[in-house]
Formats: sequence, structure tokens, C-alpha cells
Amino acid sequence: MIRKVMIIANGSKPESLILADEIISYLSQKGIGSFIISTRSCRESISVPMSTDLVITLGGDGTVLYAARAVHDLGIPILPVNLGTFGYITEIAKDEWKDALEHYIEKGDNISRRLMLRITVSRRGRRIWTASALNEGVISSSGIAKVISLELSLDSVRLGHFRADGMIIATPTGSTGYSLAAGGPIIDPDMSAVIITPVCPFTLSNRPLVTSGKVVSLTVAEGQRTDLVLTADGQLDFPLEEGDVVTVEKSMSRALLIKSVKRSFTDVIRDKLHWSGALHA
Repeated sequence: MIRKVMIIANGSKPESLILADEIISYLSQKGIGSFIISTRSCRESISVPMSTDLVITLGGDGTVLYAARAVHDLGIPILPVNLGTFGYITEIAKDEWKDALEHYIEKGDNISRRLMLRITVSRRGRRIWTASALNEGVISSSGIAKVISLELSLDSVRLGHFRADGMIIATPTGSTGYSLAAGGPIIDPDMSAVIITPVCPFTLSNRPLVTSGKVVSLTVAEGQRTDLVLTADGQLDFPLEEGDVVTVEKSMSRALLIKSVKRSFTDVIRDKLHWSGALHA
């Protein structure tokens, strides 16, 4: 039963507050309490009351990523509403939120359990940074020079030395983001897999790799020609030093996303990638 709803509105989109008022009115008629958090930055901390039963995000994919990191370990489902054209994650259009919400309240079967990543940085044997990610973790150059050097291991077994513009460790949800642009595969978002995608690798044999969930370890090699940065979901970043070990593994908890009742993931990728059969430049 839903008693309290938190609405996270993208403050940079004026229509988000208008829609939020509409949703609050609808929930009030059903005897459901609600409150709004308007945010303009993904770096803003968010306090989630334990009494929260549902989160509704109003914005785009970035707003969902922000919300997922805040509530995934609390087991709170997210209804992602897109205020533009539907996105890969926010597949519910702004005029469809009521249908998706009512279906969830009545049947509760339109839930997608999305894999989250737990990313940690260790320096000289001490853990110094931890973050969660719904899309991906990325190690890349923060300077002018692009090529970086990393040692990659899976479950403590060395896989090899990689020289590339960067390395992406993505979830199935993130497979349609930066990983896809870098040549990675599209993975069904309900699968439990991790994608390792090198960005412009120096060696052509360094290809994307899909693993069932081994612990991925990336060690920053000595002799870098540029500064390195680790980014989670394109929203949080942490500067790396030579010798740092970045560990990426499956989180114990999942992001619970309420799905559209009007379109599936197949519909989304077909339309977003123009797989309609017609020619596209």
C-alpha cells in the first residue's frame, strides 16, 4: 500500500513543478500524502524519509540516476516520468504517468529490477571512496592527453594491461549509454551482467567483454601521462592517483523502476535507434 510519495523534480525544467502539482492533487484525492524535492544539481544530498513508499521523478534519465543512487538500498520503487521525448530509462511520457501508476497500485507487476554497481577506490590498501551507479563507472583522462594505462583483473585473475582513452564498466541499463557509443553491446535491462568496454583502445584486440558478474578490478598503472578521474553515472567524480585500485561489483540491492504499460524496452530501442527498416542518415 502506498501512503507517502516523494516527488523529485528537475528544477531546471519549469514544467516539472506544474506536473508535480497535478500529481500531488491526484494523490491527495486517493488519500496519499506527498512532498516535492526540487533539485538543480545531481551533487545535492537527498534525505529520504523511512516512511516513503514511492518516488516519482520528473525530468529525464539523469534525474532517475540521481534518485536511484539515493533509494536503491531502501527498496523504494521509482516511477520515472520523462518531460521531453521518452528516454532509455524514463520510458514513461508526461501524459502517461497516471496509467503507469494506477497499474502499479492495482497489480504491481510493472516493475523492472535493475542491477546497480558498487564502486570503490582503494589507495595504499585503504578504502577512500565509494559510490553506487545505475548506468556505469568510467575511468578516463582529466587532462589534455587522452591515453591512459590500466591493469584489469576479474575475480583477482589478471586479464591484461589496457591502454585506451578510457574504460567503461556498465550495467545492462547503462548499455544504451556511453558504453553503446564506445562500441559496446546492448543488453536487456533486466539481465544481471556487467559490460567492460574500452574507449578507443590502443590495441585493436581489446574488445568489449560481457561477464556474468565477476568482481572487476582496475589498477592505475605507473607512468601516466595525464591525470585520471573516475566518474559514476556521469554525475559523481573522484580524482585518481597512480597505484589506486578501482573495484566494481554488483550491488546487493536493485533499483526498482516502474515500467510503462504502453511500450516495452524493445519498443524504446527500436524507436530511439531508428530500427524501423527505413534509411536514416
